[in-house]
Amino acid sequence: MTAESQQAADGAESAAPNAADTGHYGHGHHGDGVLKLAVGAVGVVFGDIGTSPLYAFRETFAGHHPIEPDRLHIYGVLSLVFWSMMLVVTFKYVLTIMKADNKGEGGSLALLALISRSSEGKRWTWPIVLLGVFATALFYGDSMITPAMSVLSATEGLEYVNPGFAPYIVPIALAILIALFAIQSRGTAKVGALFGPIMLAYFIMLAALGIMHIADNPWIIVETVNPLNALRFFYLDGFTAFIALGAVVLAVTGAEALYADMGHFGRKPIGVSWLAFVLPALMLNYMGQGAMVLAAEAGPRAELISDPFFQMMPDMWRVPVVILALLATIIASQAVISGAFSLTQQAIQLGFIPRLRVEHTSASAAGQIYIPVVNWFLMTMVIILVLFFGSSSNLAAAYGIAVTGAMFIDTCLLSVVLFTLWKWPAWKALPVLAVFFIVDIAYFGANLIKVPDGGWVPLAIGLVIFTMLTTWSRGRKLMQQEMAEGAMPIPIFVKSAANSATRVPGTAVFMTSSSDGVPHALLHNLKHNKVLHERIILLTIKIADVPFVEEQKLCQLDGLGQGFHRLILNYGFMQPVDVPAALHRVTGCGGDFKMLETSFFLSRQTLIAAAKPGMPIWREKLFAWMLRNSESAMEYFRLPTNRVVELGSQVAI
Repeated sequence: MTAESQQAADGAESAAPNAADTGHYGHGHHGDGVLKLAVGAVGVVFGDIGTSPLYAFRETFAGHHPIEPDRLHIYGVLSLVFWSMMLVVTFKYVLTIMKADNKGEGGSLALLALISRSSEGKRWTWPIVLLGVFATALFYGDSMITPAMSVLSATEGLEYVNPGFAPYIVPIALAILIALFAIQSRGTAKVGALFGPIMLAYFIMLAALGIMHIADNPWIIVETVNPLNALRFFYLDGFTAFIALGAVVLAVTGAEALYADMGHFGRKPIGVSWLAFVLPALMLNYMGQGAMVLAAEAGPRAELISDPFFQMMPDMWRVPVVILALLATIIASQAVISGAFSLTQQAIQLGFIPRLRVEHTSASAAGQIYIPVVNWFLMTMVIILVLFFGSSSNLAAAYGIAVTGAMFIDTCLLSVVLFTLWKWPAWKALPVLAVFFIVDIAYFGANLIKVPDGGWVPLAIGLVIFTMLTTWSRGRKLMQQEMAEGAMPIPIFVKSAANSATRVPGTAVFMTSSSDGVPHALLHNLKHNKVLHERIILLTIKIADVPFVEEQKLCQLDGLGQGFHRLILNYGFMQPVDVPAALHRVTGCGGDFKMLETSFFLSRQTLIAAAKPGMPIWREKLFAWMLRNSESAMEYFRLPTNRVVELGSQVAI
């Protein structure tokens, strides 16, 4: 197993597809009704896919590869949109992948952690792990493009309220986005209560606008659900239909959010809200856009297709529709930003990202966090994207390739789940996977055409982040191996040092990443200060590949004799680490822990780049830079600032 996969493999637990109740109802929601959770899911989970009608239909016909908006193409595109939603969102994510939950949690890292345990030691593990890490890297690219694309597309609707807004579209969009990132540090608990009602009103508005125009051409419903129209589109206009897929996929961007947010609401509420409310509202709006364009003559039709969403609304609805659209895009952006925070915390815990400052914005909800570095980095990139592309139509060229790449990787990971975890026979698994792979490859291939027009942006961002994630994971593993080589066995140390060194009152906690051997900080302290405390705790933090560890399994304590104790604290990758709080619950090692009488000793390593076979020099230098700029263990583990001693050492890898 490679170093990249090792962190994802330690402590993973496999799960049957229907094993955990949390997969049905989300963490901490067992007593909440499905309807209540379904409404909450509408407010958070479906923001991204819900804002797609603002630009998806338009980009298919009037984007970088225009298509004639005639009856053949409109029916073909509507059929492609409908069956994309059915195959990608309904069958792939809601009915299949969401069953692969890691104790109720979803997302590429949670799925990767679920797979790693069952595949430990097998040759094909490392490419699967790298695929999962690359999906994580692509998500960051998507989390930059989604706010820029959605807010900019909604702001462009102001032109239909008053044409005088046209020169101010980009400044207004930037002001909204900057304000959105600026309030992240205050948390989303208060405004989050408004998300559900606003998005409910937004989806009702989508459905109402669609029904108004479908009334003029009810037959469009039959033509939309008829798969022959999509097949006819490909048969008569093959390459044009293939190119159209690159824009049609914009209608299902956000599908992966259903899986990533499963832990908050559960599989059943998300499925109910999708099938009973969100899917019908979206399709009614798309069909309404198509019916409106078809009802127009050839001349006006070309004008309507340039922005069908905002031109389908009656004059008296323009202001409320634009306001609702703006609010919906802000909510969609908020969900993506919060998802980036959550994913970063998981990646830190699983060893793919160095420690970063994580602030908890809610005393009651552990999942509500704020990571300043990620927030300001995303804001900077979003501003650059808005200024560089200038319009949602230009941004659409960059949008989609990261999403389709992540969807393809999800299918690869699903194939491992079907064969390794669920033990499906080949006759059952292969047809399902064949459909998913054909759809994913078609969409990804169609989006590759966008690379020269801007699709290279998310790929470049993903590649840079992937390099950083794998460099940190590999370098951390090499550094631990280097330090472990010279480690003294703990029984020998206890016998030789316990009676020879002077013992002083109090408790010393020596934090170490390895549960074997003597921590370097303890050796340095004894060498320089020539004393040992009466009670010595060798503390190791272990992150399991499950989201949450049960309370009774949090602490493992072993007595080593002579006042020495080995303590292991186990956390899930979704749990914040609070060492003082955990120590207050520890018993059986000589009385309670009093923070004023406890000293925490940390070892801080300075990396020396060396020409060893572990990593190329440039990656060693990158790892050294990441190590220097990582958050101190004192703050990350919430240690009392006046009770910490750091002892440095140099390590060559």
